[in-house]
Amino acid sequence: MSSSFGCALCAQDGGSLVWYGKALRVVHVEEAGFPGYYRVIWNAHVAEFSELSDEARAACMAAVVCVERALIEHLQPAKVNLAALGNMVPHLHWHVIARFQWDTHFPNAIWGPAQRPRDLEQEAVVRAQLEATHADIRAALVKAETPDG
Repeated sequence: MSSSFGCALCAQDGGSLVWYGKALRVVHVEEAGFPGYYRVIWNAHVAEFSELSDEARAACMAAVVCVERALIEHLQPAKVNLAALGNMVPHLHWHVIARFQWDTHFPNAIWGPAQRPRDLEQEAVVRAQLEATHADIRAALVKAETPDG
C-alpha cells in the first residue's frame, strides 16, 4: 500500500458528496464547462487498482457502471469517458465524465485545449437533471451494497 500522508483524497471528499459507502464514495466535480463530471473514489488509500482484491475491484467497477448508467439515462451524452489516472493524486479514483458534442473540448480529453467556447444554455439543461441523476446513483449504490441487492 502506498502512503496516505498529504493525500488530498484522504483529507477531503474530492467534490460534492453524492453517496458515501463502506468502501467508496461518489462525488460530483465542479469543473467549469463539464456539468456531468463525477469521481468514484476508493475510501482506503491505495494508488493502484491492482492493489484491491478481486471482490473489491468488482465492487469498484460496479460503482463506476452505476454512475455511467445514471449519466446515460438522465443526461443523454454523446459519450461517457472513464479514466483512472492518479498521476497528480495517487489515490485510486475513477473519473466518470458525461461528454457532449457541444462541450468545450469534445471530442478531445477535457484536460487538453478547448475546441470551442462554453455553451452555458446547454450546461444549464444538464445541471437541471443532476438531482435526478444523483438520486439514481444513490439508489443503485445502496442496492449494490445490500447483500441481497
